[in-house]
Amino acid sequence: MVGSGIARIQILGVGIDDVDTETALDIIDGFIRTRKPRIVVTADSSGIVLAHKDPELMEIMNSADLVTPDSFGILWAARRQGTPLKERVSGIDMVNLLCERGAQSGYRIFLLGAAPGVADAAAENLRRQHPGLNIVGTHHGFFRDEDNPGVVEQVRSRKPDILFVALGIPKQEKWIARHKEELEVPVSMGVGGSLDVIAGKVPRAPKWMQDHGLEWAFRLYSNPRKIGKVLTLPRFVYMVLRSGKRRVRRAV
Repeated sequence: MVGSGIARIQILGVGIDDVDTETALDIIDGFIRTRKPRIVVTADSSGIVLAHKDPELMEIMNSADLVTPDSFGILWAARRQGTPLKERVSGIDMVNLLCERGAQSGYRIFLLGAAPGVADAAAENLRRQHPGLNIVGTHHGFFRDEDNPGVVEQVRSRKPDILFVALGIPKQEKWIARHKEELEVPVSMGVGGSLDVIAGKVPRAPKWMQDHGLEWAFRLYSNPRKIGKVLTLPRFVYMVLRSGKRRVRRAV
């Protein structure tokens, strides 16, 4: 984050902010107070691999107002290049913690994305977990390009403080970036499959697997169709190792 005192390191050309979860939450609180539209990205290994094939996504990630390290692959790469990050700051944890803060602070939340009915179920579970939480609207993610003006207007009219967008990478980041100014939402954040998990449609890995960087294996076991995303992990490792070799050669 430029001018914030928070270090932003580079991993394969993508800037990642060196924040822990509590600091990230405090920064987002500050964004809400300023009322200026901001983008928060939770960057994982697959997102960085995709960004190398997608200049638009790369630009969005590097211009985002806050980019958190959302995978153990990111932490490994940071350690390997000598710029260690404080901790993993995952998207789904941020959703739950921001809703917890929102229930206390009166934040208005909008959930956008996933299959029809999923955002509604997620909203119901979040209200149950965080009494007093003000979820001002939901909308599924199965809308066409020509529906965008109506979706944007629905979000804007509800005046949320935080918009969680679950359209998958890179669609969610591109949608947010293209409509940020029209939306007029202080904080917009892509959250991938988080709404499916919160709604109870998809199980989350046990805590011990989360703590040991094995969520990818649980996701693949639970849904073999995730193989495409899982296969980006060895590609990420290869890219990091290759990048390290290039730095060594330049130093010689």
